[in-house]
Amino acid sequence: MESEHGHSAEEIAARLDADTDSTRLRDAIFGGIDGTVTTFAIVAGVQGAGLAPGIVVALGLANVLADGFSMAAGNYAGTKAIADDRRRLWAVEERHIRANRQGELDELDQILARQGLRGQVRQDAGKMISEDQDQWIKIMLSEEYGLPATDPRPVRAALIIFTAFVAAGLLPLMPYLVGLGAAFGWSIGVSAVTFFGIGAIKARWSLTAWWKSGVETLLIGGTAAALAFAVGRLFHP
Repeated sequence: MESEHGHSAEEIAARLDADTDSTRLRDAIFGGIDGTVTTFAIVAGVQGAGLAPGIVVALGLANVLADGFSMAAGNYAGTKAIADDRRRLWAVEERHIRANRQGELDELDQILARQGLRGQVRQDAGKMISEDQDQWIKIMLSEEYGLPATDPRPVRAALIIFTAFVAAGLLPLMPYLVGLGAAFGWSIGVSAVTFFGIGAIKARWSLTAWWKSGVETLLIGGTAAALAFAVGRLFHP
């Protein structure tokens, strides 16, 4: 059976050294799906109400920029809170190591025991880890507090979600922006392809078949749009 990745010394080192922060993937997928859903929901709602195409464009663009910025700001604040908490607890652990080193060594020993290490191997591992204080604290933050091993980057998180939101959110508006005939029909098609595409791409990091993931995301987006269209029809002249 073909291996998913190589196991030469160089390939292993490259994977270990790579930036594997999964929050970037989460932010990009979340931003892309939400951008498409909310923008197309506005398109469907305005279309359902029988309003002019210019209103679709105005409300759609306002949503893409304002809601995208709001999501980015919220993501920035949440990520920064985690980063601040991580720095606070890092300082706490440094103080504890200075004031009660044996107590911290006992905590590390219990962590290693829960990971399945026993006897002399656990003792040797604890001794080696405690010789590198930064690595020691990283393990404590991860195992004791559930915090990420690397320092979160709030600005990067905000930029990723804003870019994904705006890029995907503009797609349902494109038929209106370029003045296509039957713009709503084109918007439905573009949005459906976008939903399915995001879901299919997401499947690369899951065990779900790409087409199942695509259909699942398409159904989520389609349901939101259908609800918006139904509400809009309530106000149709």
